[in-house]
Amino acid sequence: IIEFKEKPKGAELEAMRVDTQKFGLSEAEAAKRPFLASMGIYVFNYKRLAELLQQDGAWMDFGREVIPEAIKTGNVQAHLFNDYWEDIGTIRAFYQASLDLASPLPQFNFFDAEAPIYTRSRHLPPSKLHDSNVTESLISEGCIINGATIKRSVVGLRSRIDRATRIEDSILMGADSYQTIEELNVDRKNGVPHIGIGENTIIKKAIIDKNARIGANVKIINQHNDDNKDGANFYIREGIVMIPKNAMVKDNTII
Repeated sequence: IIEFKEKPKGAELEAMRVDTQKFGLSEAEAAKRPFLASMGIYVFNYKRLAELLQQDGAWMDFGREVIPEAIKTGNVQAHLFNDYWEDIGTIRAFYQASLDLASPLPQFNFFDAEAPIYTRSRHLPPSKLHDSNVTESLISEGCIINGATIKRSVVGLRSRIDRATRIEDSILMGADSYQTIEELNVDRKNGVPHIGIGENTIIKKAIIDKNARIGANVKIINQHNDDNKDGANFYIREGIVMIPKNAMVKDNTII
């Protein structure tokens, strides 16, 4: 490696173009992938890293500071990683990478017998689906889904989705715990939506963070097609509506 640029664009990016066939890619693959992008995974000689960090005590970033200096004064090499990897440093990238996992044949396979994927055991029951229609979606454990339609979405742990609700192209992060019957009764008495998604609600192209309370007859559809917008209980970035953790969206709200 003779040069390293942090997120180059335009002419600066073009100057970084290389023949990636030298790294083992086929001619067709090299034509599609002419740049060497850092995955942010580095292996250092301990002594050399300590020397680099001692050069400037204010250095905080490998990509902007440490790696460029290492290239000037040392031997920096790249190792080709030709398997699945996605940069999820933006809302759009995180959203797209998550939904891609729900496609019939995703680039990353959770069900590869040679490389099984495990998650931390939470000792939750299987998800319960009653009279629901689910297509091209991932449903985590411990969910209660009653009479809903879910398409091209990812549904997180302990999600509760009520009757006649429609969810499309969305990510639901789920909940940290179940509400007790007493808590649900208090919410109902106070006119507060329960944790989860209320009945007759429509959610499209959205990310619903953990423990959000989405009421009944709500429409989260980016009705004005905004690219970026901040609201009292929502944010829109690149056309994707985000409901923050622990937020409440009251009955009959339209976003």
